[in-house]
Amino acid sequence: MKRRNLIAIVIMIAITGSLSTLFTSCKTGKNIGLQLYSIRDSINKDVPAAIEKVAKMGYTFVEPAGYRDGKFYGMDPVAFKELCEKNGMLVLSSHTSRPLPDSANYAETMAWWETAIDAHLAAGAKFIVQPSMGGSAYQSIANLKKWCDYFNEVGAMCNAKGIRFGYHNHDREFTTVHGDTIMYDFMLQNTDPAKVMFQLDLYWCVEGGKNPVDYFNKYPGRFELWHIKDKEEIGASGMMDFKSMWAAKEISGMKYGIVEVEKYNFDQFTSCQKSIEFLNEADYVVMPL
Repeated sequence: MKRRNLIAIVIMIAITGSLSTLFTSCKTGKNIGLQLYSIRDSINKDVPAAIEKVAKMGYTFVEPAGYRDGKFYGMDPVAFKELCEKNGMLVLSSHTSRPLPDSANYAETMAWWETAIDAHLAAGAKFIVQPSMGGSAYQSIANLKKWCDYFNEVGAMCNAKGIRFGYHNHDREFTTVHGDTIMYDFMLQNTDPAKVMFQLDLYWCVEGGKNPVDYFNKYPGRFELWHIKDKEEIGASGMMDFKSMWAAKEISGMKYGIVEVEKYNFDQFTSCQKSIEFLNEADYVVMPL
């Protein structure tokens, strides 16, 4: 490497104050993340190899689904962060959860969250997302209100340490009605926007018979993360009107879009590759690096 190029790189690092910014600036394409559940069969076998493959596809950040006992896929949070940054990616968000506590295990549950939040801070995460709720939430409006209060409390704990807390839906939240109220609407109405954001899974919303754009317009600013999903690879089914969704991106409040592939026409890595290629080629998908 020529000396002047090396000097330029050193200056850039000094200005940004972060190696991760340098790595991201070297990427091409768009600022799109991958939910690592998409490669669940591979990442649990060989974490470094799986992360390297994801980075080579062009993803700029990851959303783990493997936090347990203070570690990410069995790795120390800092080591996992360094592995991702070495490959030019950030650990932006993470799926993890703890069931609704009762009076007997309330203190234990809150202590668990304290440990989890600290681990996510060490990994560099900006968001923690609860990916589902227990069956009690679907049984009554009173139970669902308890979950909303719980999320508000966890959200306040996350806020205190500079992390955003949110909830990720499936289709069931749109098809379960308590009285005259759809569950998902009740959750949006009974969580504090300052404490709880929502990660809207676009596919599960459509599968639940609803239009994501309607929710963006009805609850503007609440959907800071999107799960960009299709029946298989992104764009494969033809059932998802991604263009209209992106036209409402600003009103939704979306800051980051995250690909998740749960079913496959190919092997998991090929499906993830085809998904980011679809988004990179779509001129309406604006996600600047």
